[in-house]
Amino acid sequence: MNAALACAGCPVRDRAACAVLSPQEREELAAAGRIVELARGETLFAAGDESDRCATLIEGALKITSFDREGTERVLALVHPAGFVGELFTPFAHHDVVALTASRLCVFGTGTFESALHRYPALAETLLRRASADLYETRELIGLMGRRSAGGKVAGLLLAFSRAASDSPCHGAPSFDLPLSRGDMAGLLGLTIETVSRQLSAFERDGLVRRNGARGIELVDPARLGGLVD
Repeated sequence: MNAALACAGCPVRDRAACAVLSPQEREELAAAGRIVELARGETLFAAGDESDRCATLIEGALKITSFDREGTERVLALVHPAGFVGELFTPFAHHDVVALTASRLCVFGTGTFESALHRYPALAETLLRRASADLYETRELIGLMGRRSAGGKVAGLLLAFSRAASDSPCHGAPSFDLPLSRGDMAGLLGLTIETVSRQLSAFERDGLVRRNGARGIELVDPARLGGLVD
């Protein structure tokens, strides 16, 4: 579904890149965008597509993936609400961007958005800072994949989800919904689905986490969980 933007009611208006704009500048930018809704598993961008759109995630979760020569999917990064996706200044997309859950996005044409970066230097600076932060998070994920301990890998990923779900730059969210299925977690960490499930069960048995339904997670003892990562 496509719809006009309504910035006043946007749940990430204070965290998204456009938060640095004045109300008038935000209205000018919003006039060129639209809301797009994706179902779980639906693709926003596909590798090889013309790079003609970019977006801010309003609700839901996305994964950025690629496929190796054997056709195995590799999750390269996760995108959480207020995150920005889109390959500006390149003619074609290099990776797939897929909805992990039902998602809602604020979408712009890349040409329009590139013009906005020239008009609003504060927006360009904010996106540069976010790109640096995204690079750091990607390196953290790569670091997790290189750990020998399955427990350390799963614990580190849960803590990364907690930080992404939080509005605070200092503290992770105590509870959240897992944005990845166990299969996606296994693929990301280089583990089997059975190993991921065993680790989650062990964390719950040891009082580190509490599971709420199919995807809900509460971090009961994040300090001990963090000790498994170190």
